[in-house]
Amino acid sequence: MAGRTATITRQTSESKVSLSLDLDGTGVTDIDTSVPFYDHMMTALGRHSLIDLTIKASGDTQIDVHHTVEDVAIVFGEALAQALGDKRGIKRFADATVPLDEALARAVVDISGRPYAVCAGEPEGFEYAMIGGHFTGSLVRHVMESIALHAGICLHLILLSGRDPHHIAEAEFKALARALRFAVEPDPRVKGIPSTKGSL
Repeated sequence: MAGRTATITRQTSESKVSLSLDLDGTGVTDIDTSVPFYDHMMTALGRHSLIDLTIKASGDTQIDVHHTVEDVAIVFGEALAQALGDKRGIKRFADATVPLDEALARAVVDISGRPYAVCAGEPEGFEYAMIGGHFTGSLVRHVMESIALHAGICLHLILLSGRDPHHIAEAEFKALARALRFAVEPDPRVKGIPSTKGSL
């Protein structure tokens, strides 16, 4: 499974994103999205998935951070799909439950080739919470949906408990990270593509 890497650059009138990843890394990250709290979340995603991840992004954050945040998620999803290739020999399914103080999040992943995202359990009003001065709670779900869509994965992300918006978001990103770590790992018992259809 050598060479499970990808490098993608995406530029629009709203943002510019350059991203490189290595699925077989050790979680080394170099993240500058121009959105400080998002840097924190993507650093956690790389570190806890053991995916080496470099991101440099800039955009029209003077209007809103939404475009830059979304475009980073799109490029991460595309790079994940590219690095996975035909998905030969991977575990495919994985789940992880991660606590952060009072928050507890569970992510379940299927590297299926069929994009789908279910996000549930966030407390009422979380979507309006401002985290770190720029990042709203609603962006967590948008990031997860964008990653799932562009990576071609099925993701169920369930918040089991939580009160503090920072803790909720971080538990959710870390749960995704851990689930991705195990789902993309090679499984020596899997011969070929892990699907009865013969393709993913």
